[in-house]
Amino acid sequence: MIIRDLQPFGIELSDVQICDCDAGLSQEVLRLSGAHRVVVYRDQITDDQSFVRFLSSLGPLMFTPGETPVPNAPDFNMVSNVDRIVPPRSVFHTDASYVDQPPAFGAMRAVILLQVGGETLFSDQIQAAANLPHSVAEWLSGRTLLRQTSSRDRSISQARHPVLQRNPITRVATLFLSTPERCSQLSCIDPGLSQRIIDLIYRRSIRSTRLYHHIWRHGDIVMWDNRATMHRADHTGVVGDRVLHRGLVRGGIPDKI
Repeated sequence: MIIRDLQPFGIELSDVQICDCDAGLSQEVLRLSGAHRVVVYRDQITDDQSFVRFLSSLGPLMFTPGETPVPNAPDFNMVSNVDRIVPPRSVFHTDASYVDQPPAFGAMRAVILLQVGGETLFSDQIQAAANLPHSVAEWLSGRTLLRQTSSRDRSISQARHPVLQRNPITRVATLFLSTPERCSQLSCIDPGLSQRIIDLIYRRSIRSTRLYHHIWRHGDIVMWDNRATMHRADHTGVVGDRVLHRGLVRGGIPDKI
């Protein structure tokens, strides 16, 4: 296994195939993903079945209702711009933060790549927590934030989770956010003030100098700690079709600070 540091965070692994993953490698994958937030596996020779086996070795898989499942691999959902008249809209977010046990990890496998453009951007929410002024971190400690989303049938999924959490792998603080459109009602705070605070700390989290920009290559699998990052796709000036298959590994109940 060859490890190369990415900037400003994350690592790239080469000379390793996920289809060869055993119990020992699974534990090392968990350690690396927790320590570095984003892990890029290059030059993978794989299919959805081996991708399922790899992610299942890390924990139980979960599927978020309302997503488009991958044919013959219903544990995964399709991330695609094919046949879309209006370009997809993507903002920095955390996957499925509105369920009681949000995903611990997410991963995407490159299937069809664009001719031009289509980076995926990641924010480092552990660094975002570390950069909070001490007085702000103390004020946020112990507070929860309501996360919610509505599905196509207009049903609402929602859950409350701590804003500052202790990452179960690194045991350090992480700022657990998502797009403000899916966040509201900081505990014990007036709703109007609550939304302004959410917007402020969200913007601090996604400053351009702190983002990892992933440029996709054929054979890529990108895995991220969903509790310690946010991500979005860049749809600016893209040319061609893009299809990624995404899987999610279920996490536990978030541990507040």
